[in-house]
Amino acid sequence: MSSNDKPKARREDVLRPVELLVLSGVLGVFTGLITLMATRDFVLAAIGLGVAFIVSLVLLAMFALSMKPDAGEAVDLDEQNGDTPPPPVSPH
Repeated sequence: MSSNDKPKARREDVLRPVELLVLSGVLGVFTGLITLMATRDFVLAAIGLGVAFIVSLVLLAMFALSMKPDAGEAVDLDEQNGDTPPPPVSPH
């Protein structure tokens, strides 16, 4: 199989990691701002931002990996792996 035979990735498959990073970034910034407003200490706010970003990124990635693919995703995965089942036989 040459490099030209690879199926193109769908847009939502490509953007999925970006969604996880953005959501983790938003949670981190929110935590950092709350910490900054409560303590007025920039170092503590930066530490809170970093910890919240890393923890939320790891948790979101683990949740994404634990999701079971539905029927459409399973067919798409089989096509990408080259394990396409034979087409169904019509009853006619």
